Amino acid sequence: MNHDAPELGEAHYELVISVDARRSGEYDDVDKQHMRARIYRVLETALTHARVGRDAVHLEDRGDGVLLSVPGRIAVTRLLGLWLIEVHEKLRDENRGLRVPLGLRIGMHVGPVRHDDRGISGRAVDLACRLADSAVARQLLDAEKADLVLVTSQSLYEDVVSSGGKFIEPAHYSPARLELKEGEVTAWFHLPGRPAPVIPVTPSPFAAAVAEAAETTADFADTRPKSGPGPVADPGRRPDPAGTHYTVQGDMSQHHDNVYQQPVHIGRITDRDTEQQKGGAE
Repeated sequence: MNHDAPELGEAHYELVISVDARRSGEYDDVDKQHMRARIYRVLETALTHARVGRDAVHLEDRGDGVLLSVPGRIAVTRLLGLWLIEVHEKLRDENRGLRVPLGLRIGMHVGPVRHDDRGISGRAVDLACRLADSAVARQLLDAEKADLVLVTSQSLYEDVVSSGGKFIEPAHYSPARLELKEGEVTAWFHLPGRPAPVIPVTPSPFAAAVAEAAETTADFADTRPKSGPGPVADPGRRPDPAGTHYTVQGDMSQHHDNVYQQPVHIGRITDRDTEQQKGGAE
């Protein structure tokens, strides 16, 4: 019996770690098995090297990732520092020679966690998972061609990361605002072994709607008749409006049958009008 295991139903402050694989949906069934095996080798080897007892950590399978929670008696700095370094190094080893390298997104947050017979739950769990699954985390992995991105909550950054420590460099983190289901939050992003990342610009839903409306308007404008020479008008027929040529010269325009005597006028000039104007002048 593990006397250190949390009692069922009681909330305990723990470090929650959500680990997701990059583009897991693109793996076929056979490759997904290999991908899952690599994730577990990376995480468990890192726990051993960081001297974190495997029996002290709750580990939950998530299909294309893993959810962990670490009790408060284990220093959070060890996971943010040495454990993360070991994860990165083991991941690089696993990726050597792979045609499609494994990429990991890791979200971390400390908060109340409840255990039951099926796993863990609580807002702290939800937030850690949201951070790992955020659009910015996905974009950073692609834009930086990185193997690993860490995302911490604002409170974890302020309480632990900002103070630094062994293998923890707060200057190598960059903040970004995220729009989550629960509302906007600030998160901090870190690429191990690299300086503070440049956060990619993610358009807001409002900006995306405006851009889509502008594109629709531009598409509609392209379908309208373009100005230019129209077909020669038949003297026995009224001109086809689709073939009408609109002309503006300086501040005035002229039309034989429909002249507006204002300072500025945009009228119609057809070939028939031009011939009639010449006849009148003679």
